[in-house]
Amino acid sequence: MRVLIVSDTHNKDENLMDILKVDKNFDFMVHLGDIGKLEDYIEEITGLACFAVRGNNDWRSLLPSESIIMLGRHRTFITHGHGFSVYSSTERLREYAMGLGCDIVMYGHTHMPEIKKYRGITVVNPGSLSSPRGGFKRPSYIVATINEALDVDFEIKYI
Repeated sequence: MRVLIVSDTHNKDENLMDILKVDKNFDFMVHLGDIGKLEDYIEEITGLACFAVRGNNDWRSLLPSESIIMLGRHRTFITHGHGFSVYSSTERLREYAMGLGCDIVMYGHTHMPEIKKYRGITVVNPGSLSSPRGGFKRPSYIVATINEALDVDFEIKYI
């Protein structure tokens, strides 16, 4: 099973659509906020089921600010991250997710891709498909691959 993980598209949906033109082998998608207008029809336009949360720029969104999903056998906390001061550290975010019994946490907001393991929790940020920051020059996203044992492997990809 393959999962497309994106964030911070900010109404610039061309890169998302380009990914899906090149690679159509995703089972579903996770969008970690700052979606923009695509929010209302993301599943229809991409052809993928989508788990999504609202970001700090999704002002009128009815999406939840956080959610828990299963990725294989892993309980996964998803949020945009702005409510957890993620620019300075992911510590609060990690502690919150662990308190919910999650061993994976996914967030956006910083526009900087990250895959790190901290004491039993995997932290994942796909970066931004619209405007990378922090020295990252190219838009980024993550592909999660779930194997037969229901373990998850994450890979950062760049456009």
